[in-house]
Amino acid sequence: DNKTHSKTTTKQKISKLQTTKMEKSADRLSDKDIETLMSKKPNLSKQAFEQIPELHVLSPHVISRQATINIGTIGHVAHGKSKVVEAISGVSTIKFRNEKVRNITIYLGYANAKIYKAKSLPAPDCYFSYPSDTEDAPLCPHPQAKGEKMELVRHVSFVDCPGHDVLMATMLTGAAVMDAALLLIAANMPCPQPQTSEHLAAVEIMKLNNIIILQNKVDLVFKDEKAAMKNYEEIKAFIKGTRAETSPIIPISAQLKYNIDAISHYICEHIP
Repeated sequence: DNKTHSKTTTKQKISKLQTTKMEKSADRLSDKDIETLMSKKPNLSKQAFEQIPELHVLSPHVISRQATINIGTIGHVAHGKSKVVEAISGVSTIKFRNEKVRNITIYLGYANAKIYKAKSLPAPDCYFSYPSDTEDAPLCPHPQAKGEKMELVRHVSFVDCPGHDVLMATMLTGAAVMDAALLLIAANMPCPQPQTSEHLAAVEIMKLNNIIILQNKVDLVFKDEKAAMKNYEEIKAFIKGTRAETSPIIPISAQLKYNIDAISHYICEHIP
């Protein structure tokens, strides 16, 4: 009986401590505190407890302040994964000294980006991407829509994976949190390269269906249309029978920021 009483008393004490902690936590998140937090970034949408029943992953109040989808960049080493993330987000994911010295991604890199839409322009010209701290309704930079305020349509978080064969375990760690993937394939090299195959196999194991294929470095083959088309046909043959078989293939140059708006378009329209 004493042991039972002791256990009950202990449980009551733990329950009381948890309740006290919750009450203190609630006290710290008072309306005044929330207002103070919101005022630190007045160019973003305000959030409040009463909005909770109406919120979903694409609510303006949500995507204003946080990313709601994880998109991985996968593919062979030096095919432009980090560069395409930088082209979309304005953030370099190569941050460590040994990565900069060797000019390769060694650790998982992270970067957020907001995607905006100018309603008066046709797709994909209407899509623009900016860093995560950009205001909710910036002015459109396109000359045909000057002065128009754009609409925030997506806030994405990129998981930049290393492409070297010895870093496959790191890539698999990143794949575990992906909702979608951008598969980078260099247009100036035969397809598939070893890690192109391995990375696609990895996301297939994870049952990832939302894949966009980026035929990168088209600026290096723009004088040789036959080489570009041969690479395109190699990509089509490579993805046949895989989860990426019906995925769009977008020709881009991450270095020159060519067709980056098309990537934003497909992220918004192809990925739910």
